[in-house]
Amino acid sequence: MAMEIFSNSTSWAFFCFAAAILSAILLTHKRGHNKNKKKLPPGEMGLPWIGETMEFFKAQRKNRMFEEFVQPRMAKYGKIFKTRLMGSPTIIVNGAEANRFFLSNEFKLVISSWPTTSVQLMGSNSIMEKQGDQHRCLRGLIGNTLSSAGLEVLVPKICKSVELHLEKYWNNSIDRISLYHSTKVLTFTIVFECLLGIKVESGTFSTFERILDGVFAPPLAFPGSRFSKAKKARKEVEKMLVKIVWEKKKKMEEGREGGEEEGTLLSHLLGGMIRGEITEEEVIDNVVLLVFAAHDTTSFAIAMTFKMIAQHPDCHTLLLREHIEIMKQKTEGDILTLEDTRKMKYTWQVARESMRLFPPIFGSFRKAIVDIEFEGFIIPRGWKVLWTTHGTHYNEECFEDPLKFNPSRFEETIPPYVYIPFGGGPRLCAGYQLAKLNILIFVHYVVTRYDWSLIYPDEQITMDPLPFPSHGMPIKLSPKSRV
Repeated sequence: MAMEIFSNSTSWAFFCFAAAILSAILLTHKRGHNKNKKKLPPGEMGLPWIGETMEFFKAQRKNRMFEEFVQPRMAKYGKIFKTRLMGSPTIIVNGAEANRFFLSNEFKLVISSWPTTSVQLMGSNSIMEKQGDQHRCLRGLIGNTLSSAGLEVLVPKICKSVELHLEKYWNNSIDRISLYHSTKVLTFTIVFECLLGIKVESGTFSTFERILDGVFAPPLAFPGSRFSKAKKARKEVEKMLVKIVWEKKKKMEEGREGGEEEGTLLSHLLGGMIRGEITEEEVIDNVVLLVFAAHDTTSFAIAMTFKMIAQHPDCHTLLLREHIEIMKQKTEGDILTLEDTRKMKYTWQVARESMRLFPPIFGSFRKAIVDIEFEGFIIPRGWKVLWTTHGTHYNEECFEDPLKFNPSRFEETIPPYVYIPFGGGPRLCAGYQLAKLNILIFVHYVVTRYDWSLIYPDEQITMDPLPFPSHGMPIKLSPKSRV
């Protein structure tokens, strides 16, 4: 009996051992198979939590994120690679196909992913945080303001703002002005007064500047920190906007709104609020976001356009000729129309080429909401994805001699997702048309009224985290005899 028990025990033990070995072999094979089928992109994750964040920020401060962070890793790993940034495992992707895949699959495979400080300051009810139907509703309200009919109304308003701004700040200057700072004040005024229909009061600009200064700051709320100052400014702005919203809402409900107030973006947002489509919080958060989205980025695009015009005299000659031809069709006192801006084809080529070389944004983060298979790799759910403008803008496969300034390249149609200074897909910048009008109209008034030159032709561009000219792009200025 003992021998039988030993024999049976031995047989059972052997069976268990054999089963364990077989299971291990099968599991190893399965894991290997899955690993081959669902392989992470190559790359280094760096130190725990920190990852390669320090290298990323170091390159960012010098405005050389692509040249010093992305390009060396592309050379080593290819167009798609993994890293760890600010505590999150991140896949960085480059190229038109990557742009198309991730930007067009917003809400399906990925969602927008902003830092916590940005969400707190811009507002959790802003369009940047909305998904699906909520995003489409808000985008529709904004789109109504920037339709063809809306743009027809906007153009004379922008012209008036530009003329008043030049009269106040440029005509009274002592032959020198900070172009970048000046355009920041102007674009802020245009968003507030022309787009939203809100009068800019004394101190409003500086209060918003404090908010924007903390949008990408570390989430440190101790007194005196950038984030703490920004949160305090946000409360001041919110208090001001609540008062404006309720006063304007009451006028609309009583049928007392009229004149230039009708058709503004704030009117469209409040109409949605009255109909129950959006909340008061959504109105306020989206006003704050729109000021942020249209403020620094448009100012930088204008500054870089003037930088390129100054550094390429032949470009200035052609551009001025275009604006003189437009002026010949107008009589004294006439202002520009939307049709006039459509004739500024070469000017827009210059602006587009300037934004290709100096994109207002480096790219943006998305978060995978499912496991994603792309180009033979797996991007796990919850990981971040960073797409970059430079990945195509500086790619010789997309643009011949990509570092050369050549506006004529935009005479031809550019394939989709190659040129992306305004993003793409469902989250294509909603204010794209407003930015375009700001640039074209401002260029028109400056080149036809002033002679100017850069004081620092080789001025460095820095980032914090958005790009800006390190000295504010000061220019020498003198009135031009009437062209």
